Amino acid sequence: MPVEWSDEVDEILGNDLAAGFAYTTPAKGVVITPMAPLAVRDRERGTVTLSSSLGLPKKLIRIRANPGVAIASHAREHSALDRAQYVLVQGRASFDPKPDREWLESITPEWERFLGPRRTGVVGGWLDVYYWQRVPIVVEVERVLSWPTAGCAGEPEVFGAPRPSSAPDSQRAPKKGTAARESTTRLRRQAGRLPHTLLGWVGADGLPEVVPVSVTAADDQAVELASAATIIPPGQRRAGLTAHAFKPRMIGQEQRVHTGWLEHDGARIRYSPHTRAGYALPASKALFVAGAAGGTRAGMRRARAAGLA
Repeated sequence: MPVEWSDEVDEILGNDLAAGFAYTTPAKGVVITPMAPLAVRDRERGTVTLSSSLGLPKKLIRIRANPGVAIASHAREHSALDRAQYVLVQGRASFDPKPDREWLESITPEWERFLGPRRTGVVGGWLDVYYWQRVPIVVEVERVLSWPTAGCAGEPEVFGAPRPSSAPDSQRAPKKGTAARESTTRLRRQAGRLPHTLLGWVGADGLPEVVPVSVTAADDQAVELASAATIIPPGQRRAGLTAHAFKPRMIGQEQRVHTGWLEHDGARIRYSPHTRAGYALPASKALFVAGAAGGTRAGMRRARAAGLA
């Protein structure tokens, strides 16, 4: 049966401009990518749907290999709501790699509400690949977790499948070791000035789990994390850490996306970054047009090489 979530949860899903979309890696780690979900969901079918550009194919490649995903609704900026509720949707994702123009046109009201009208004329032509070379990622919801506070303190309210009764087992250390391979001081500095930092790992049922954290210190091996969340599992494992910020209509945003190694001994939470990606765009429509169109065109070549376009 479809998962039935509450009206309060539905308000969150229907109003947040940005959410953290988490998917798994082949090594059972997690990547968290900020996205605009556009409030597209179907409570009767128990689905949440996101629009994803074919010009950003990595998440689609990962979903094709492992459909377990999560969507973290964690930020109320530029939203009609101001309560601090945190909602995590977990489920299995699927997509058709052929862009569906009819579906994309059907979500025009949602697109314009959150991102503004699609441009026309010469600019619209330049952005055609960004607007229409997109696919719907349909998430069949298995579980929704809801905390009344933004920090995820205490036990969540659960809709759908019960949470696993035990924490995931520790993972085997990578062959290259667990110590940081990227700058920990840079990670601490960036996370310190960006308003949202999310930590994600693979749960005992194979679905990503995502909670908010803060970076409090750094040495040459790892950064120290603090969190009110009580569901961060003890032990050692691969994990993703993403810090980000966004402006109205997503014109102006910054993302710092890491994969790495998480250690939690019950008292200290330490994270060693192994990879990093991301970008920063100022709140400029001209730069948005150039970045969105140029970046999508470059990404389409990678999508074609992966057989997605």
